[in-house]
Order: sequence, then C-alpha cells, then structure tokens
Amino acid sequence: MQDPIGHNWQVRTRREFFQRAGSGLAGLALGSMFSGEAAAAKTDPLEARTPHVKPRAKSVIWLFMEGGPSHLDLFDPKPALNKMHGQPMPASFGRPITAMGTAGNTLMGTKRTFKQHGQSGLWVSDWYPHIARHVDDLAVIRSCQADGLNHVGSVCQMNTGSILAGRPSMGAWVTYGLGSANRNLPTFVVLLDDREVVGGPKNWSSGFLPATFQGTQFRTGDTPILHLKNPRGVSNQQQASKLGYLKELNERWGADKAEDSELDARIRSFELAYKMQAAGPEAVDLASESEATRKLYGMDDPDLESFGRNCLQARRLVERGVRFVELYCGSGSGWDAHNNIEANHSKWCRVSDRPVAGLLTDLKARGLLEDTLVVWGGEFGRTPFNEKGDGRDHNPWGFTIWMAGGGVKPGQAIGTTDEIGLRAVDSPYHVHDIHASILYALGLDHEKTTYMHNGRAERPTIVAGKLMKELFA
Repeated sequence: MQDPIGHNWQVRTRREFFQRAGSGLAGLALGSMFSGEAAAAKTDPLEARTPHVKPRAKSVIWLFMEGGPSHLDLFDPKPALNKMHGQPMPASFGRPITAMGTAGNTLMGTKRTFKQHGQSGLWVSDWYPHIARHVDDLAVIRSCQADGLNHVGSVCQMNTGSILAGRPSMGAWVTYGLGSANRNLPTFVVLLDDREVVGGPKNWSSGFLPATFQGTQFRTGDTPILHLKNPRGVSNQQQASKLGYLKELNERWGADKAEDSELDARIRSFELAYKMQAAGPEAVDLASESEATRKLYGMDDPDLESFGRNCLQARRLVERGVRFVELYCGSGSGWDAHNNIEANHSKWCRVSDRPVAGLLTDLKARGLLEDTLVVWGGEFGRTPFNEKGDGRDHNPWGFTIWMAGGGVKPGQAIGTTDEIGLRAVDSPYHVHDIHASILYALGLDHEKTTYMHNGRAERPTIVAGKLMKELFA
C-alpha cells in the first residue's frame, strides 16, 4: 500500500512484528533489516526527502519541563490575581474539573517578582534571570491549550497529539517526513535526566509508523550510547575489514537472488552500525569542549551538571545533522508542584535556567540558532487557585510555552489568558496547532504528512491543527 508521502509499506506482516519489537539502537537495526516492502523495493526509509515548503529550520531541540511549570510564576504575570489572593474564585470564571478537585479552593497570587526585559519588554519572573536575558530571541505563547488532566495522558499528548498511547511521536513524524540528514547518527534522539519519563518510551515511539522512525534514547553520564567501542584488541581497521568481508560474502550469496530483500537490508544495517561505531564516540565526547563552554552550560555546578550536559549534547547533535532532539528536565513529573511550589520551582528553575540560557547563547554564537527551532514548555500549566495551601493544581486550559530560532519572529508575546490565568482567551492554540507549527518550521505541511494505517490517511495532528501564522517572521 502506498501512502501520500510516497512510501510503500506492508503493515500486516511478520516483518512488521520485528520492526515494532525493537527499541533505541536495536530498533534502528531491526527496522533496517526487516523493512517490509520498502526493502523489497530496495528503498531506503531514512533517505533524505524534499520538504513540502522551504524549511526555516533544520533541527528541533525540545526542552520538555515535565510535570507542568507554572506560567503564572514564570512568564504570564497576573496583577489581578495577586489582588484577589485568598479570595474565592468569582463564579464568572466558571468552575473547571481539576485533577485533584481543587477548583473550589481560594485564589493564590505569586510570590515572584516580574520585570520587563530586553528591547521587547517581555515579562519574566526572578526565577529565570539568565533566560530573561534572551527574551529578544523568544516568542512566548501564553494561550496554549491541551486536553489531559493527568501527567500520563498530557505528556503523551504533547509528544504524540493524543492523550491515548499508540500514535507516533513528533520526532517520529519528522523522521518519516524528512529522512536522515546524517546517516552516521540517529535522526531522533531523546535525552533524559536521572529518572524515567511518565509513560516511558511511548512518548518517543513510532506508533503505527515503522519502527525505524522511533526515537533513540541516550543514557545519562559519560557513555550515552552503549557498545560504540570495538571489542578489546580489535582495531578500527580490523573491524572495517571484518564487516567488509561479511559484505562481500553476502553479496556473493545474493548475486543470483535479487528477490532476497532481507539480505540487502541486512547488508545496509551492518554498514549503518559501523558508521555509528565510527562517528558516535566523537559526537558524544564532551571532553573535547572547552572549560568555558562547559561552564556556560552550568556544568561547573553539581546541581546543574546533568541537564547542562544534555543541553550541550543537544547542541553537538544538531550541529552534526540530528533533526530532532528532545531533552527532559524533571523526568517523573519533577515540576509537579501540588504543594510548596516555592521549593519545587526554585529547584527546577535553578536546574534549567543557566543550561537553557547557555544553549541559546551557544547556538547563537555558532550561527546555529537561525537553523534550530528551540521549544521550551511542559505538558500543561498550573492553576490560579491553591492546592494544599501553597501549591497549584494542573491547568491544561491556558498555559505558556516559548520558541526561539528556526525562523520564529522573536521578542513577542502571542495570545493571552484571562485576568487570573485560568483559561486562554485571546488566540488560543491547542497542542495540535503547536505541532503543526513545529512541522511547518521544518518544511512539512501537517495536512500532507500522511501515512496509510487501517485504511485511513493518518497525519500528525489527527483531524485538527492550524498554523500559528504570527509565530513566524
């Protein structure tokens, strides 16, 4: 069956089972070795493809603040909320159904100090002093909306467009739509901190797309990719010679077996494995970075070192052609401030402030920001009414993300929430709209990026999604 983007895929075969069984680097190998009709047609599922429109960005770095950072305490000041602190929420705002049933609690203002920064005059709280210096590079979208009330469904939706598991993630759609820009490295990479993401690998899954397109999770620490080094006593020349001889034997065997697509795919998978073995160590070797660069990312501070390392790793990956890098800060719902938001957000803002600012500084200095779309945000925001006296509940009705680089018109705020920050009221943008705009930055039309599944032309934004036109210059 051929889908509208031009691929031929068999979706109900034994080979599909093997495609979907793999994960990470193993999934890349299996996806190459068992690629259904694509292998039969001698096609390459990761071959670079022509975008629908002229791309503004080559890569995406998604900074995922898992748990739900509070827009009310970071980027969306509400003086009226502070004046109404301790009062019941007026009936005119309605009473939403909340995750923890807190809609009847009293309103809670912020303890943070907001100031305008840069020539644009965008508002940022004192929790993010380093990011505040970059406001003239940011487009702050204050009117985001989502559908989920809990973390599992909401993290899933921000990644896949659905609160239910099973759909492809954004990185998988990008890989499917554009192919690889560097055949020596994975096209879609996921970087975690020290805990597991809520919902786990389904957040970077290929869903019903072939497994070749799923994300590759890198490990934390000094060895992000396992098994990159040759076995003890085996030189690079010996490794290349062994693989070359294996290729020769396979080609001899297959000389009169042109119909044996699995053999051709297996040959290419060994070649890819060797390329990654050769290029991977250099790509993840942060020791080659200067002390000044490491300090820029906060790696001189033990509390910031882990996320700073991932931010620096993200820069190195996009520099080498990786199309989609997703970094999690606060894996396991770290930003989930149901109580004592001051302590919770103080911690995670400190962990993320210098590394994110360092990433923006570094990308800009290297001329990479104009080609890299940076996205910051969580799965939802926080409520204007309190939980447990000093925390905030989940708020999917109006929250903030920001974007920078990648053709985004900088130094602007898009949309508004109501005067207490509960709901988006001006230019509301759903998760589907966010996804449509990210794809557009990379040159993909979300309505034309389709894949035939169960007789239906599926697309990243399901049956919705519109471009945030004011986002782009």
